[in-house]
Amino acid sequence: MAGAIIPRRVCAELDGEFVVFLIGMRINRPLRVWRWLPVAAAMPRMLIELGRHPELGLLHARTHFGLRNVMVVQYWRSFDALEAYSRNKNAAHLPAWQAFQQAIGTNGDVGIWHETYVVRAGAYENVFVNMPPYGLGAAGALRDANEARRDARGRMAAGRAG
Repeated sequence: MAGAIIPRRVCAELDGEFVVFLIGMRINRPLRVWRWLPVAAAMPRMLIELGRHPELGLLHARTHFGLRNVMVVQYWRSFDALEAYSRNKNAAHLPAWQAFQQAIGTNGDVGIWHETYVVRAGAYENVFVNMPPYGLGAAGALRDANEARRDARGRMAAGRAG
């Protein structure tokens, strides 16, 4: 979600616990396009599906590209929502995972990975200056980063106060 640059210091806050989910793929054998292209195409389908169904729990996602790597940073309402999506037989993820297991498995052509972090309320802080809503700033509510929120310690305390 692109937005206008906010020409001041702001921070993002989310009510309650949330999940940061990092997921990615690494192209280990670039010339085997027929192997990695279907894997690369699966994530956009999932993100489109999740964007159309906010009730599934995805708050925001941003894709980052490297030479052989693609990573998506996702913010989820809860671990339960993330897990429910991953196991949903009627959603895009499970068939994509099964197709990967059948076509690639452990042959080494394409690597995939993920990391899941459950973040407690008040156990994070952030600041954005001269940025459009980005990362947690696009997933949560933006607040001016002044007074009690002027420094990292103050932002942590403000998050714990809820």
